[in-house]
Amino acid sequence: MGLGSSKSTFPALQSVAKCETDKFMGTWFVIGVKPTYFEKTCSNAVEIYTRLPSTTSNDIDINFTYNKAEPITSPVKSLPQKGWLKGDNKDDTGDWVVSPFRPIKMPYTIIELDDVSYDWAVIGYPSREYCWILGRKPTMSEETYKDLISRLETKHQYDLDGLRKVPQVWTKAEREKRGLTEKDIPDEFLTKEELK
Repeated sequence: MGLGSSKSTFPALQSVAKCETDKFMGTWFVIGVKPTYFEKTCSNAVEIYTRLPSTTSNDIDINFTYNKAEPITSPVKSLPQKGWLKGDNKDDTGDWVVSPFRPIKMPYTIIELDDVSYDWAVIGYPSREYCWILGRKPTMSEETYKDLISRLETKHQYDLDGLRKVPQVWTKAEREKRGLTEKDIPDEFLTKEELK
């Protein structure tokens, strides 16, 4: 997740009614994005969320890594971020604040979520300039993807001009290099050919 202004003339985004923080933690793949500057050409974008003890200054660490351009062959970039949970109940909230670096803090609103299995989620932005469609695996069914796009447009008043699907192409070697496991990317999601 990159950086942008949060000023907006749109109605406030509505976060999901239920989001269990601990269930949301772990590995997410960026399937679709209305991109920030950092994400206009990215591929193999992965976000890993880790909840921290209550004694730390922030609630969540986010490890965001991606290939700058083509999957595997282009340089891997990293943008570590810090997150804070908003609201009275930090165990169940879809309203967060995220900081890619000081002093910037950006709203992070979970506006759609598979609240049963936590297989997909959509993160919105007040200005509607950005959004992120996340999945637990590198691919998402076309049916689910189109449904989430429809919700963004009809329910959340998004103009999705500029939305791009993020290429996700993985080999066993790339999975290991990025510190991911077979649980994160089962072998069935790996490309059949090892890219040079």
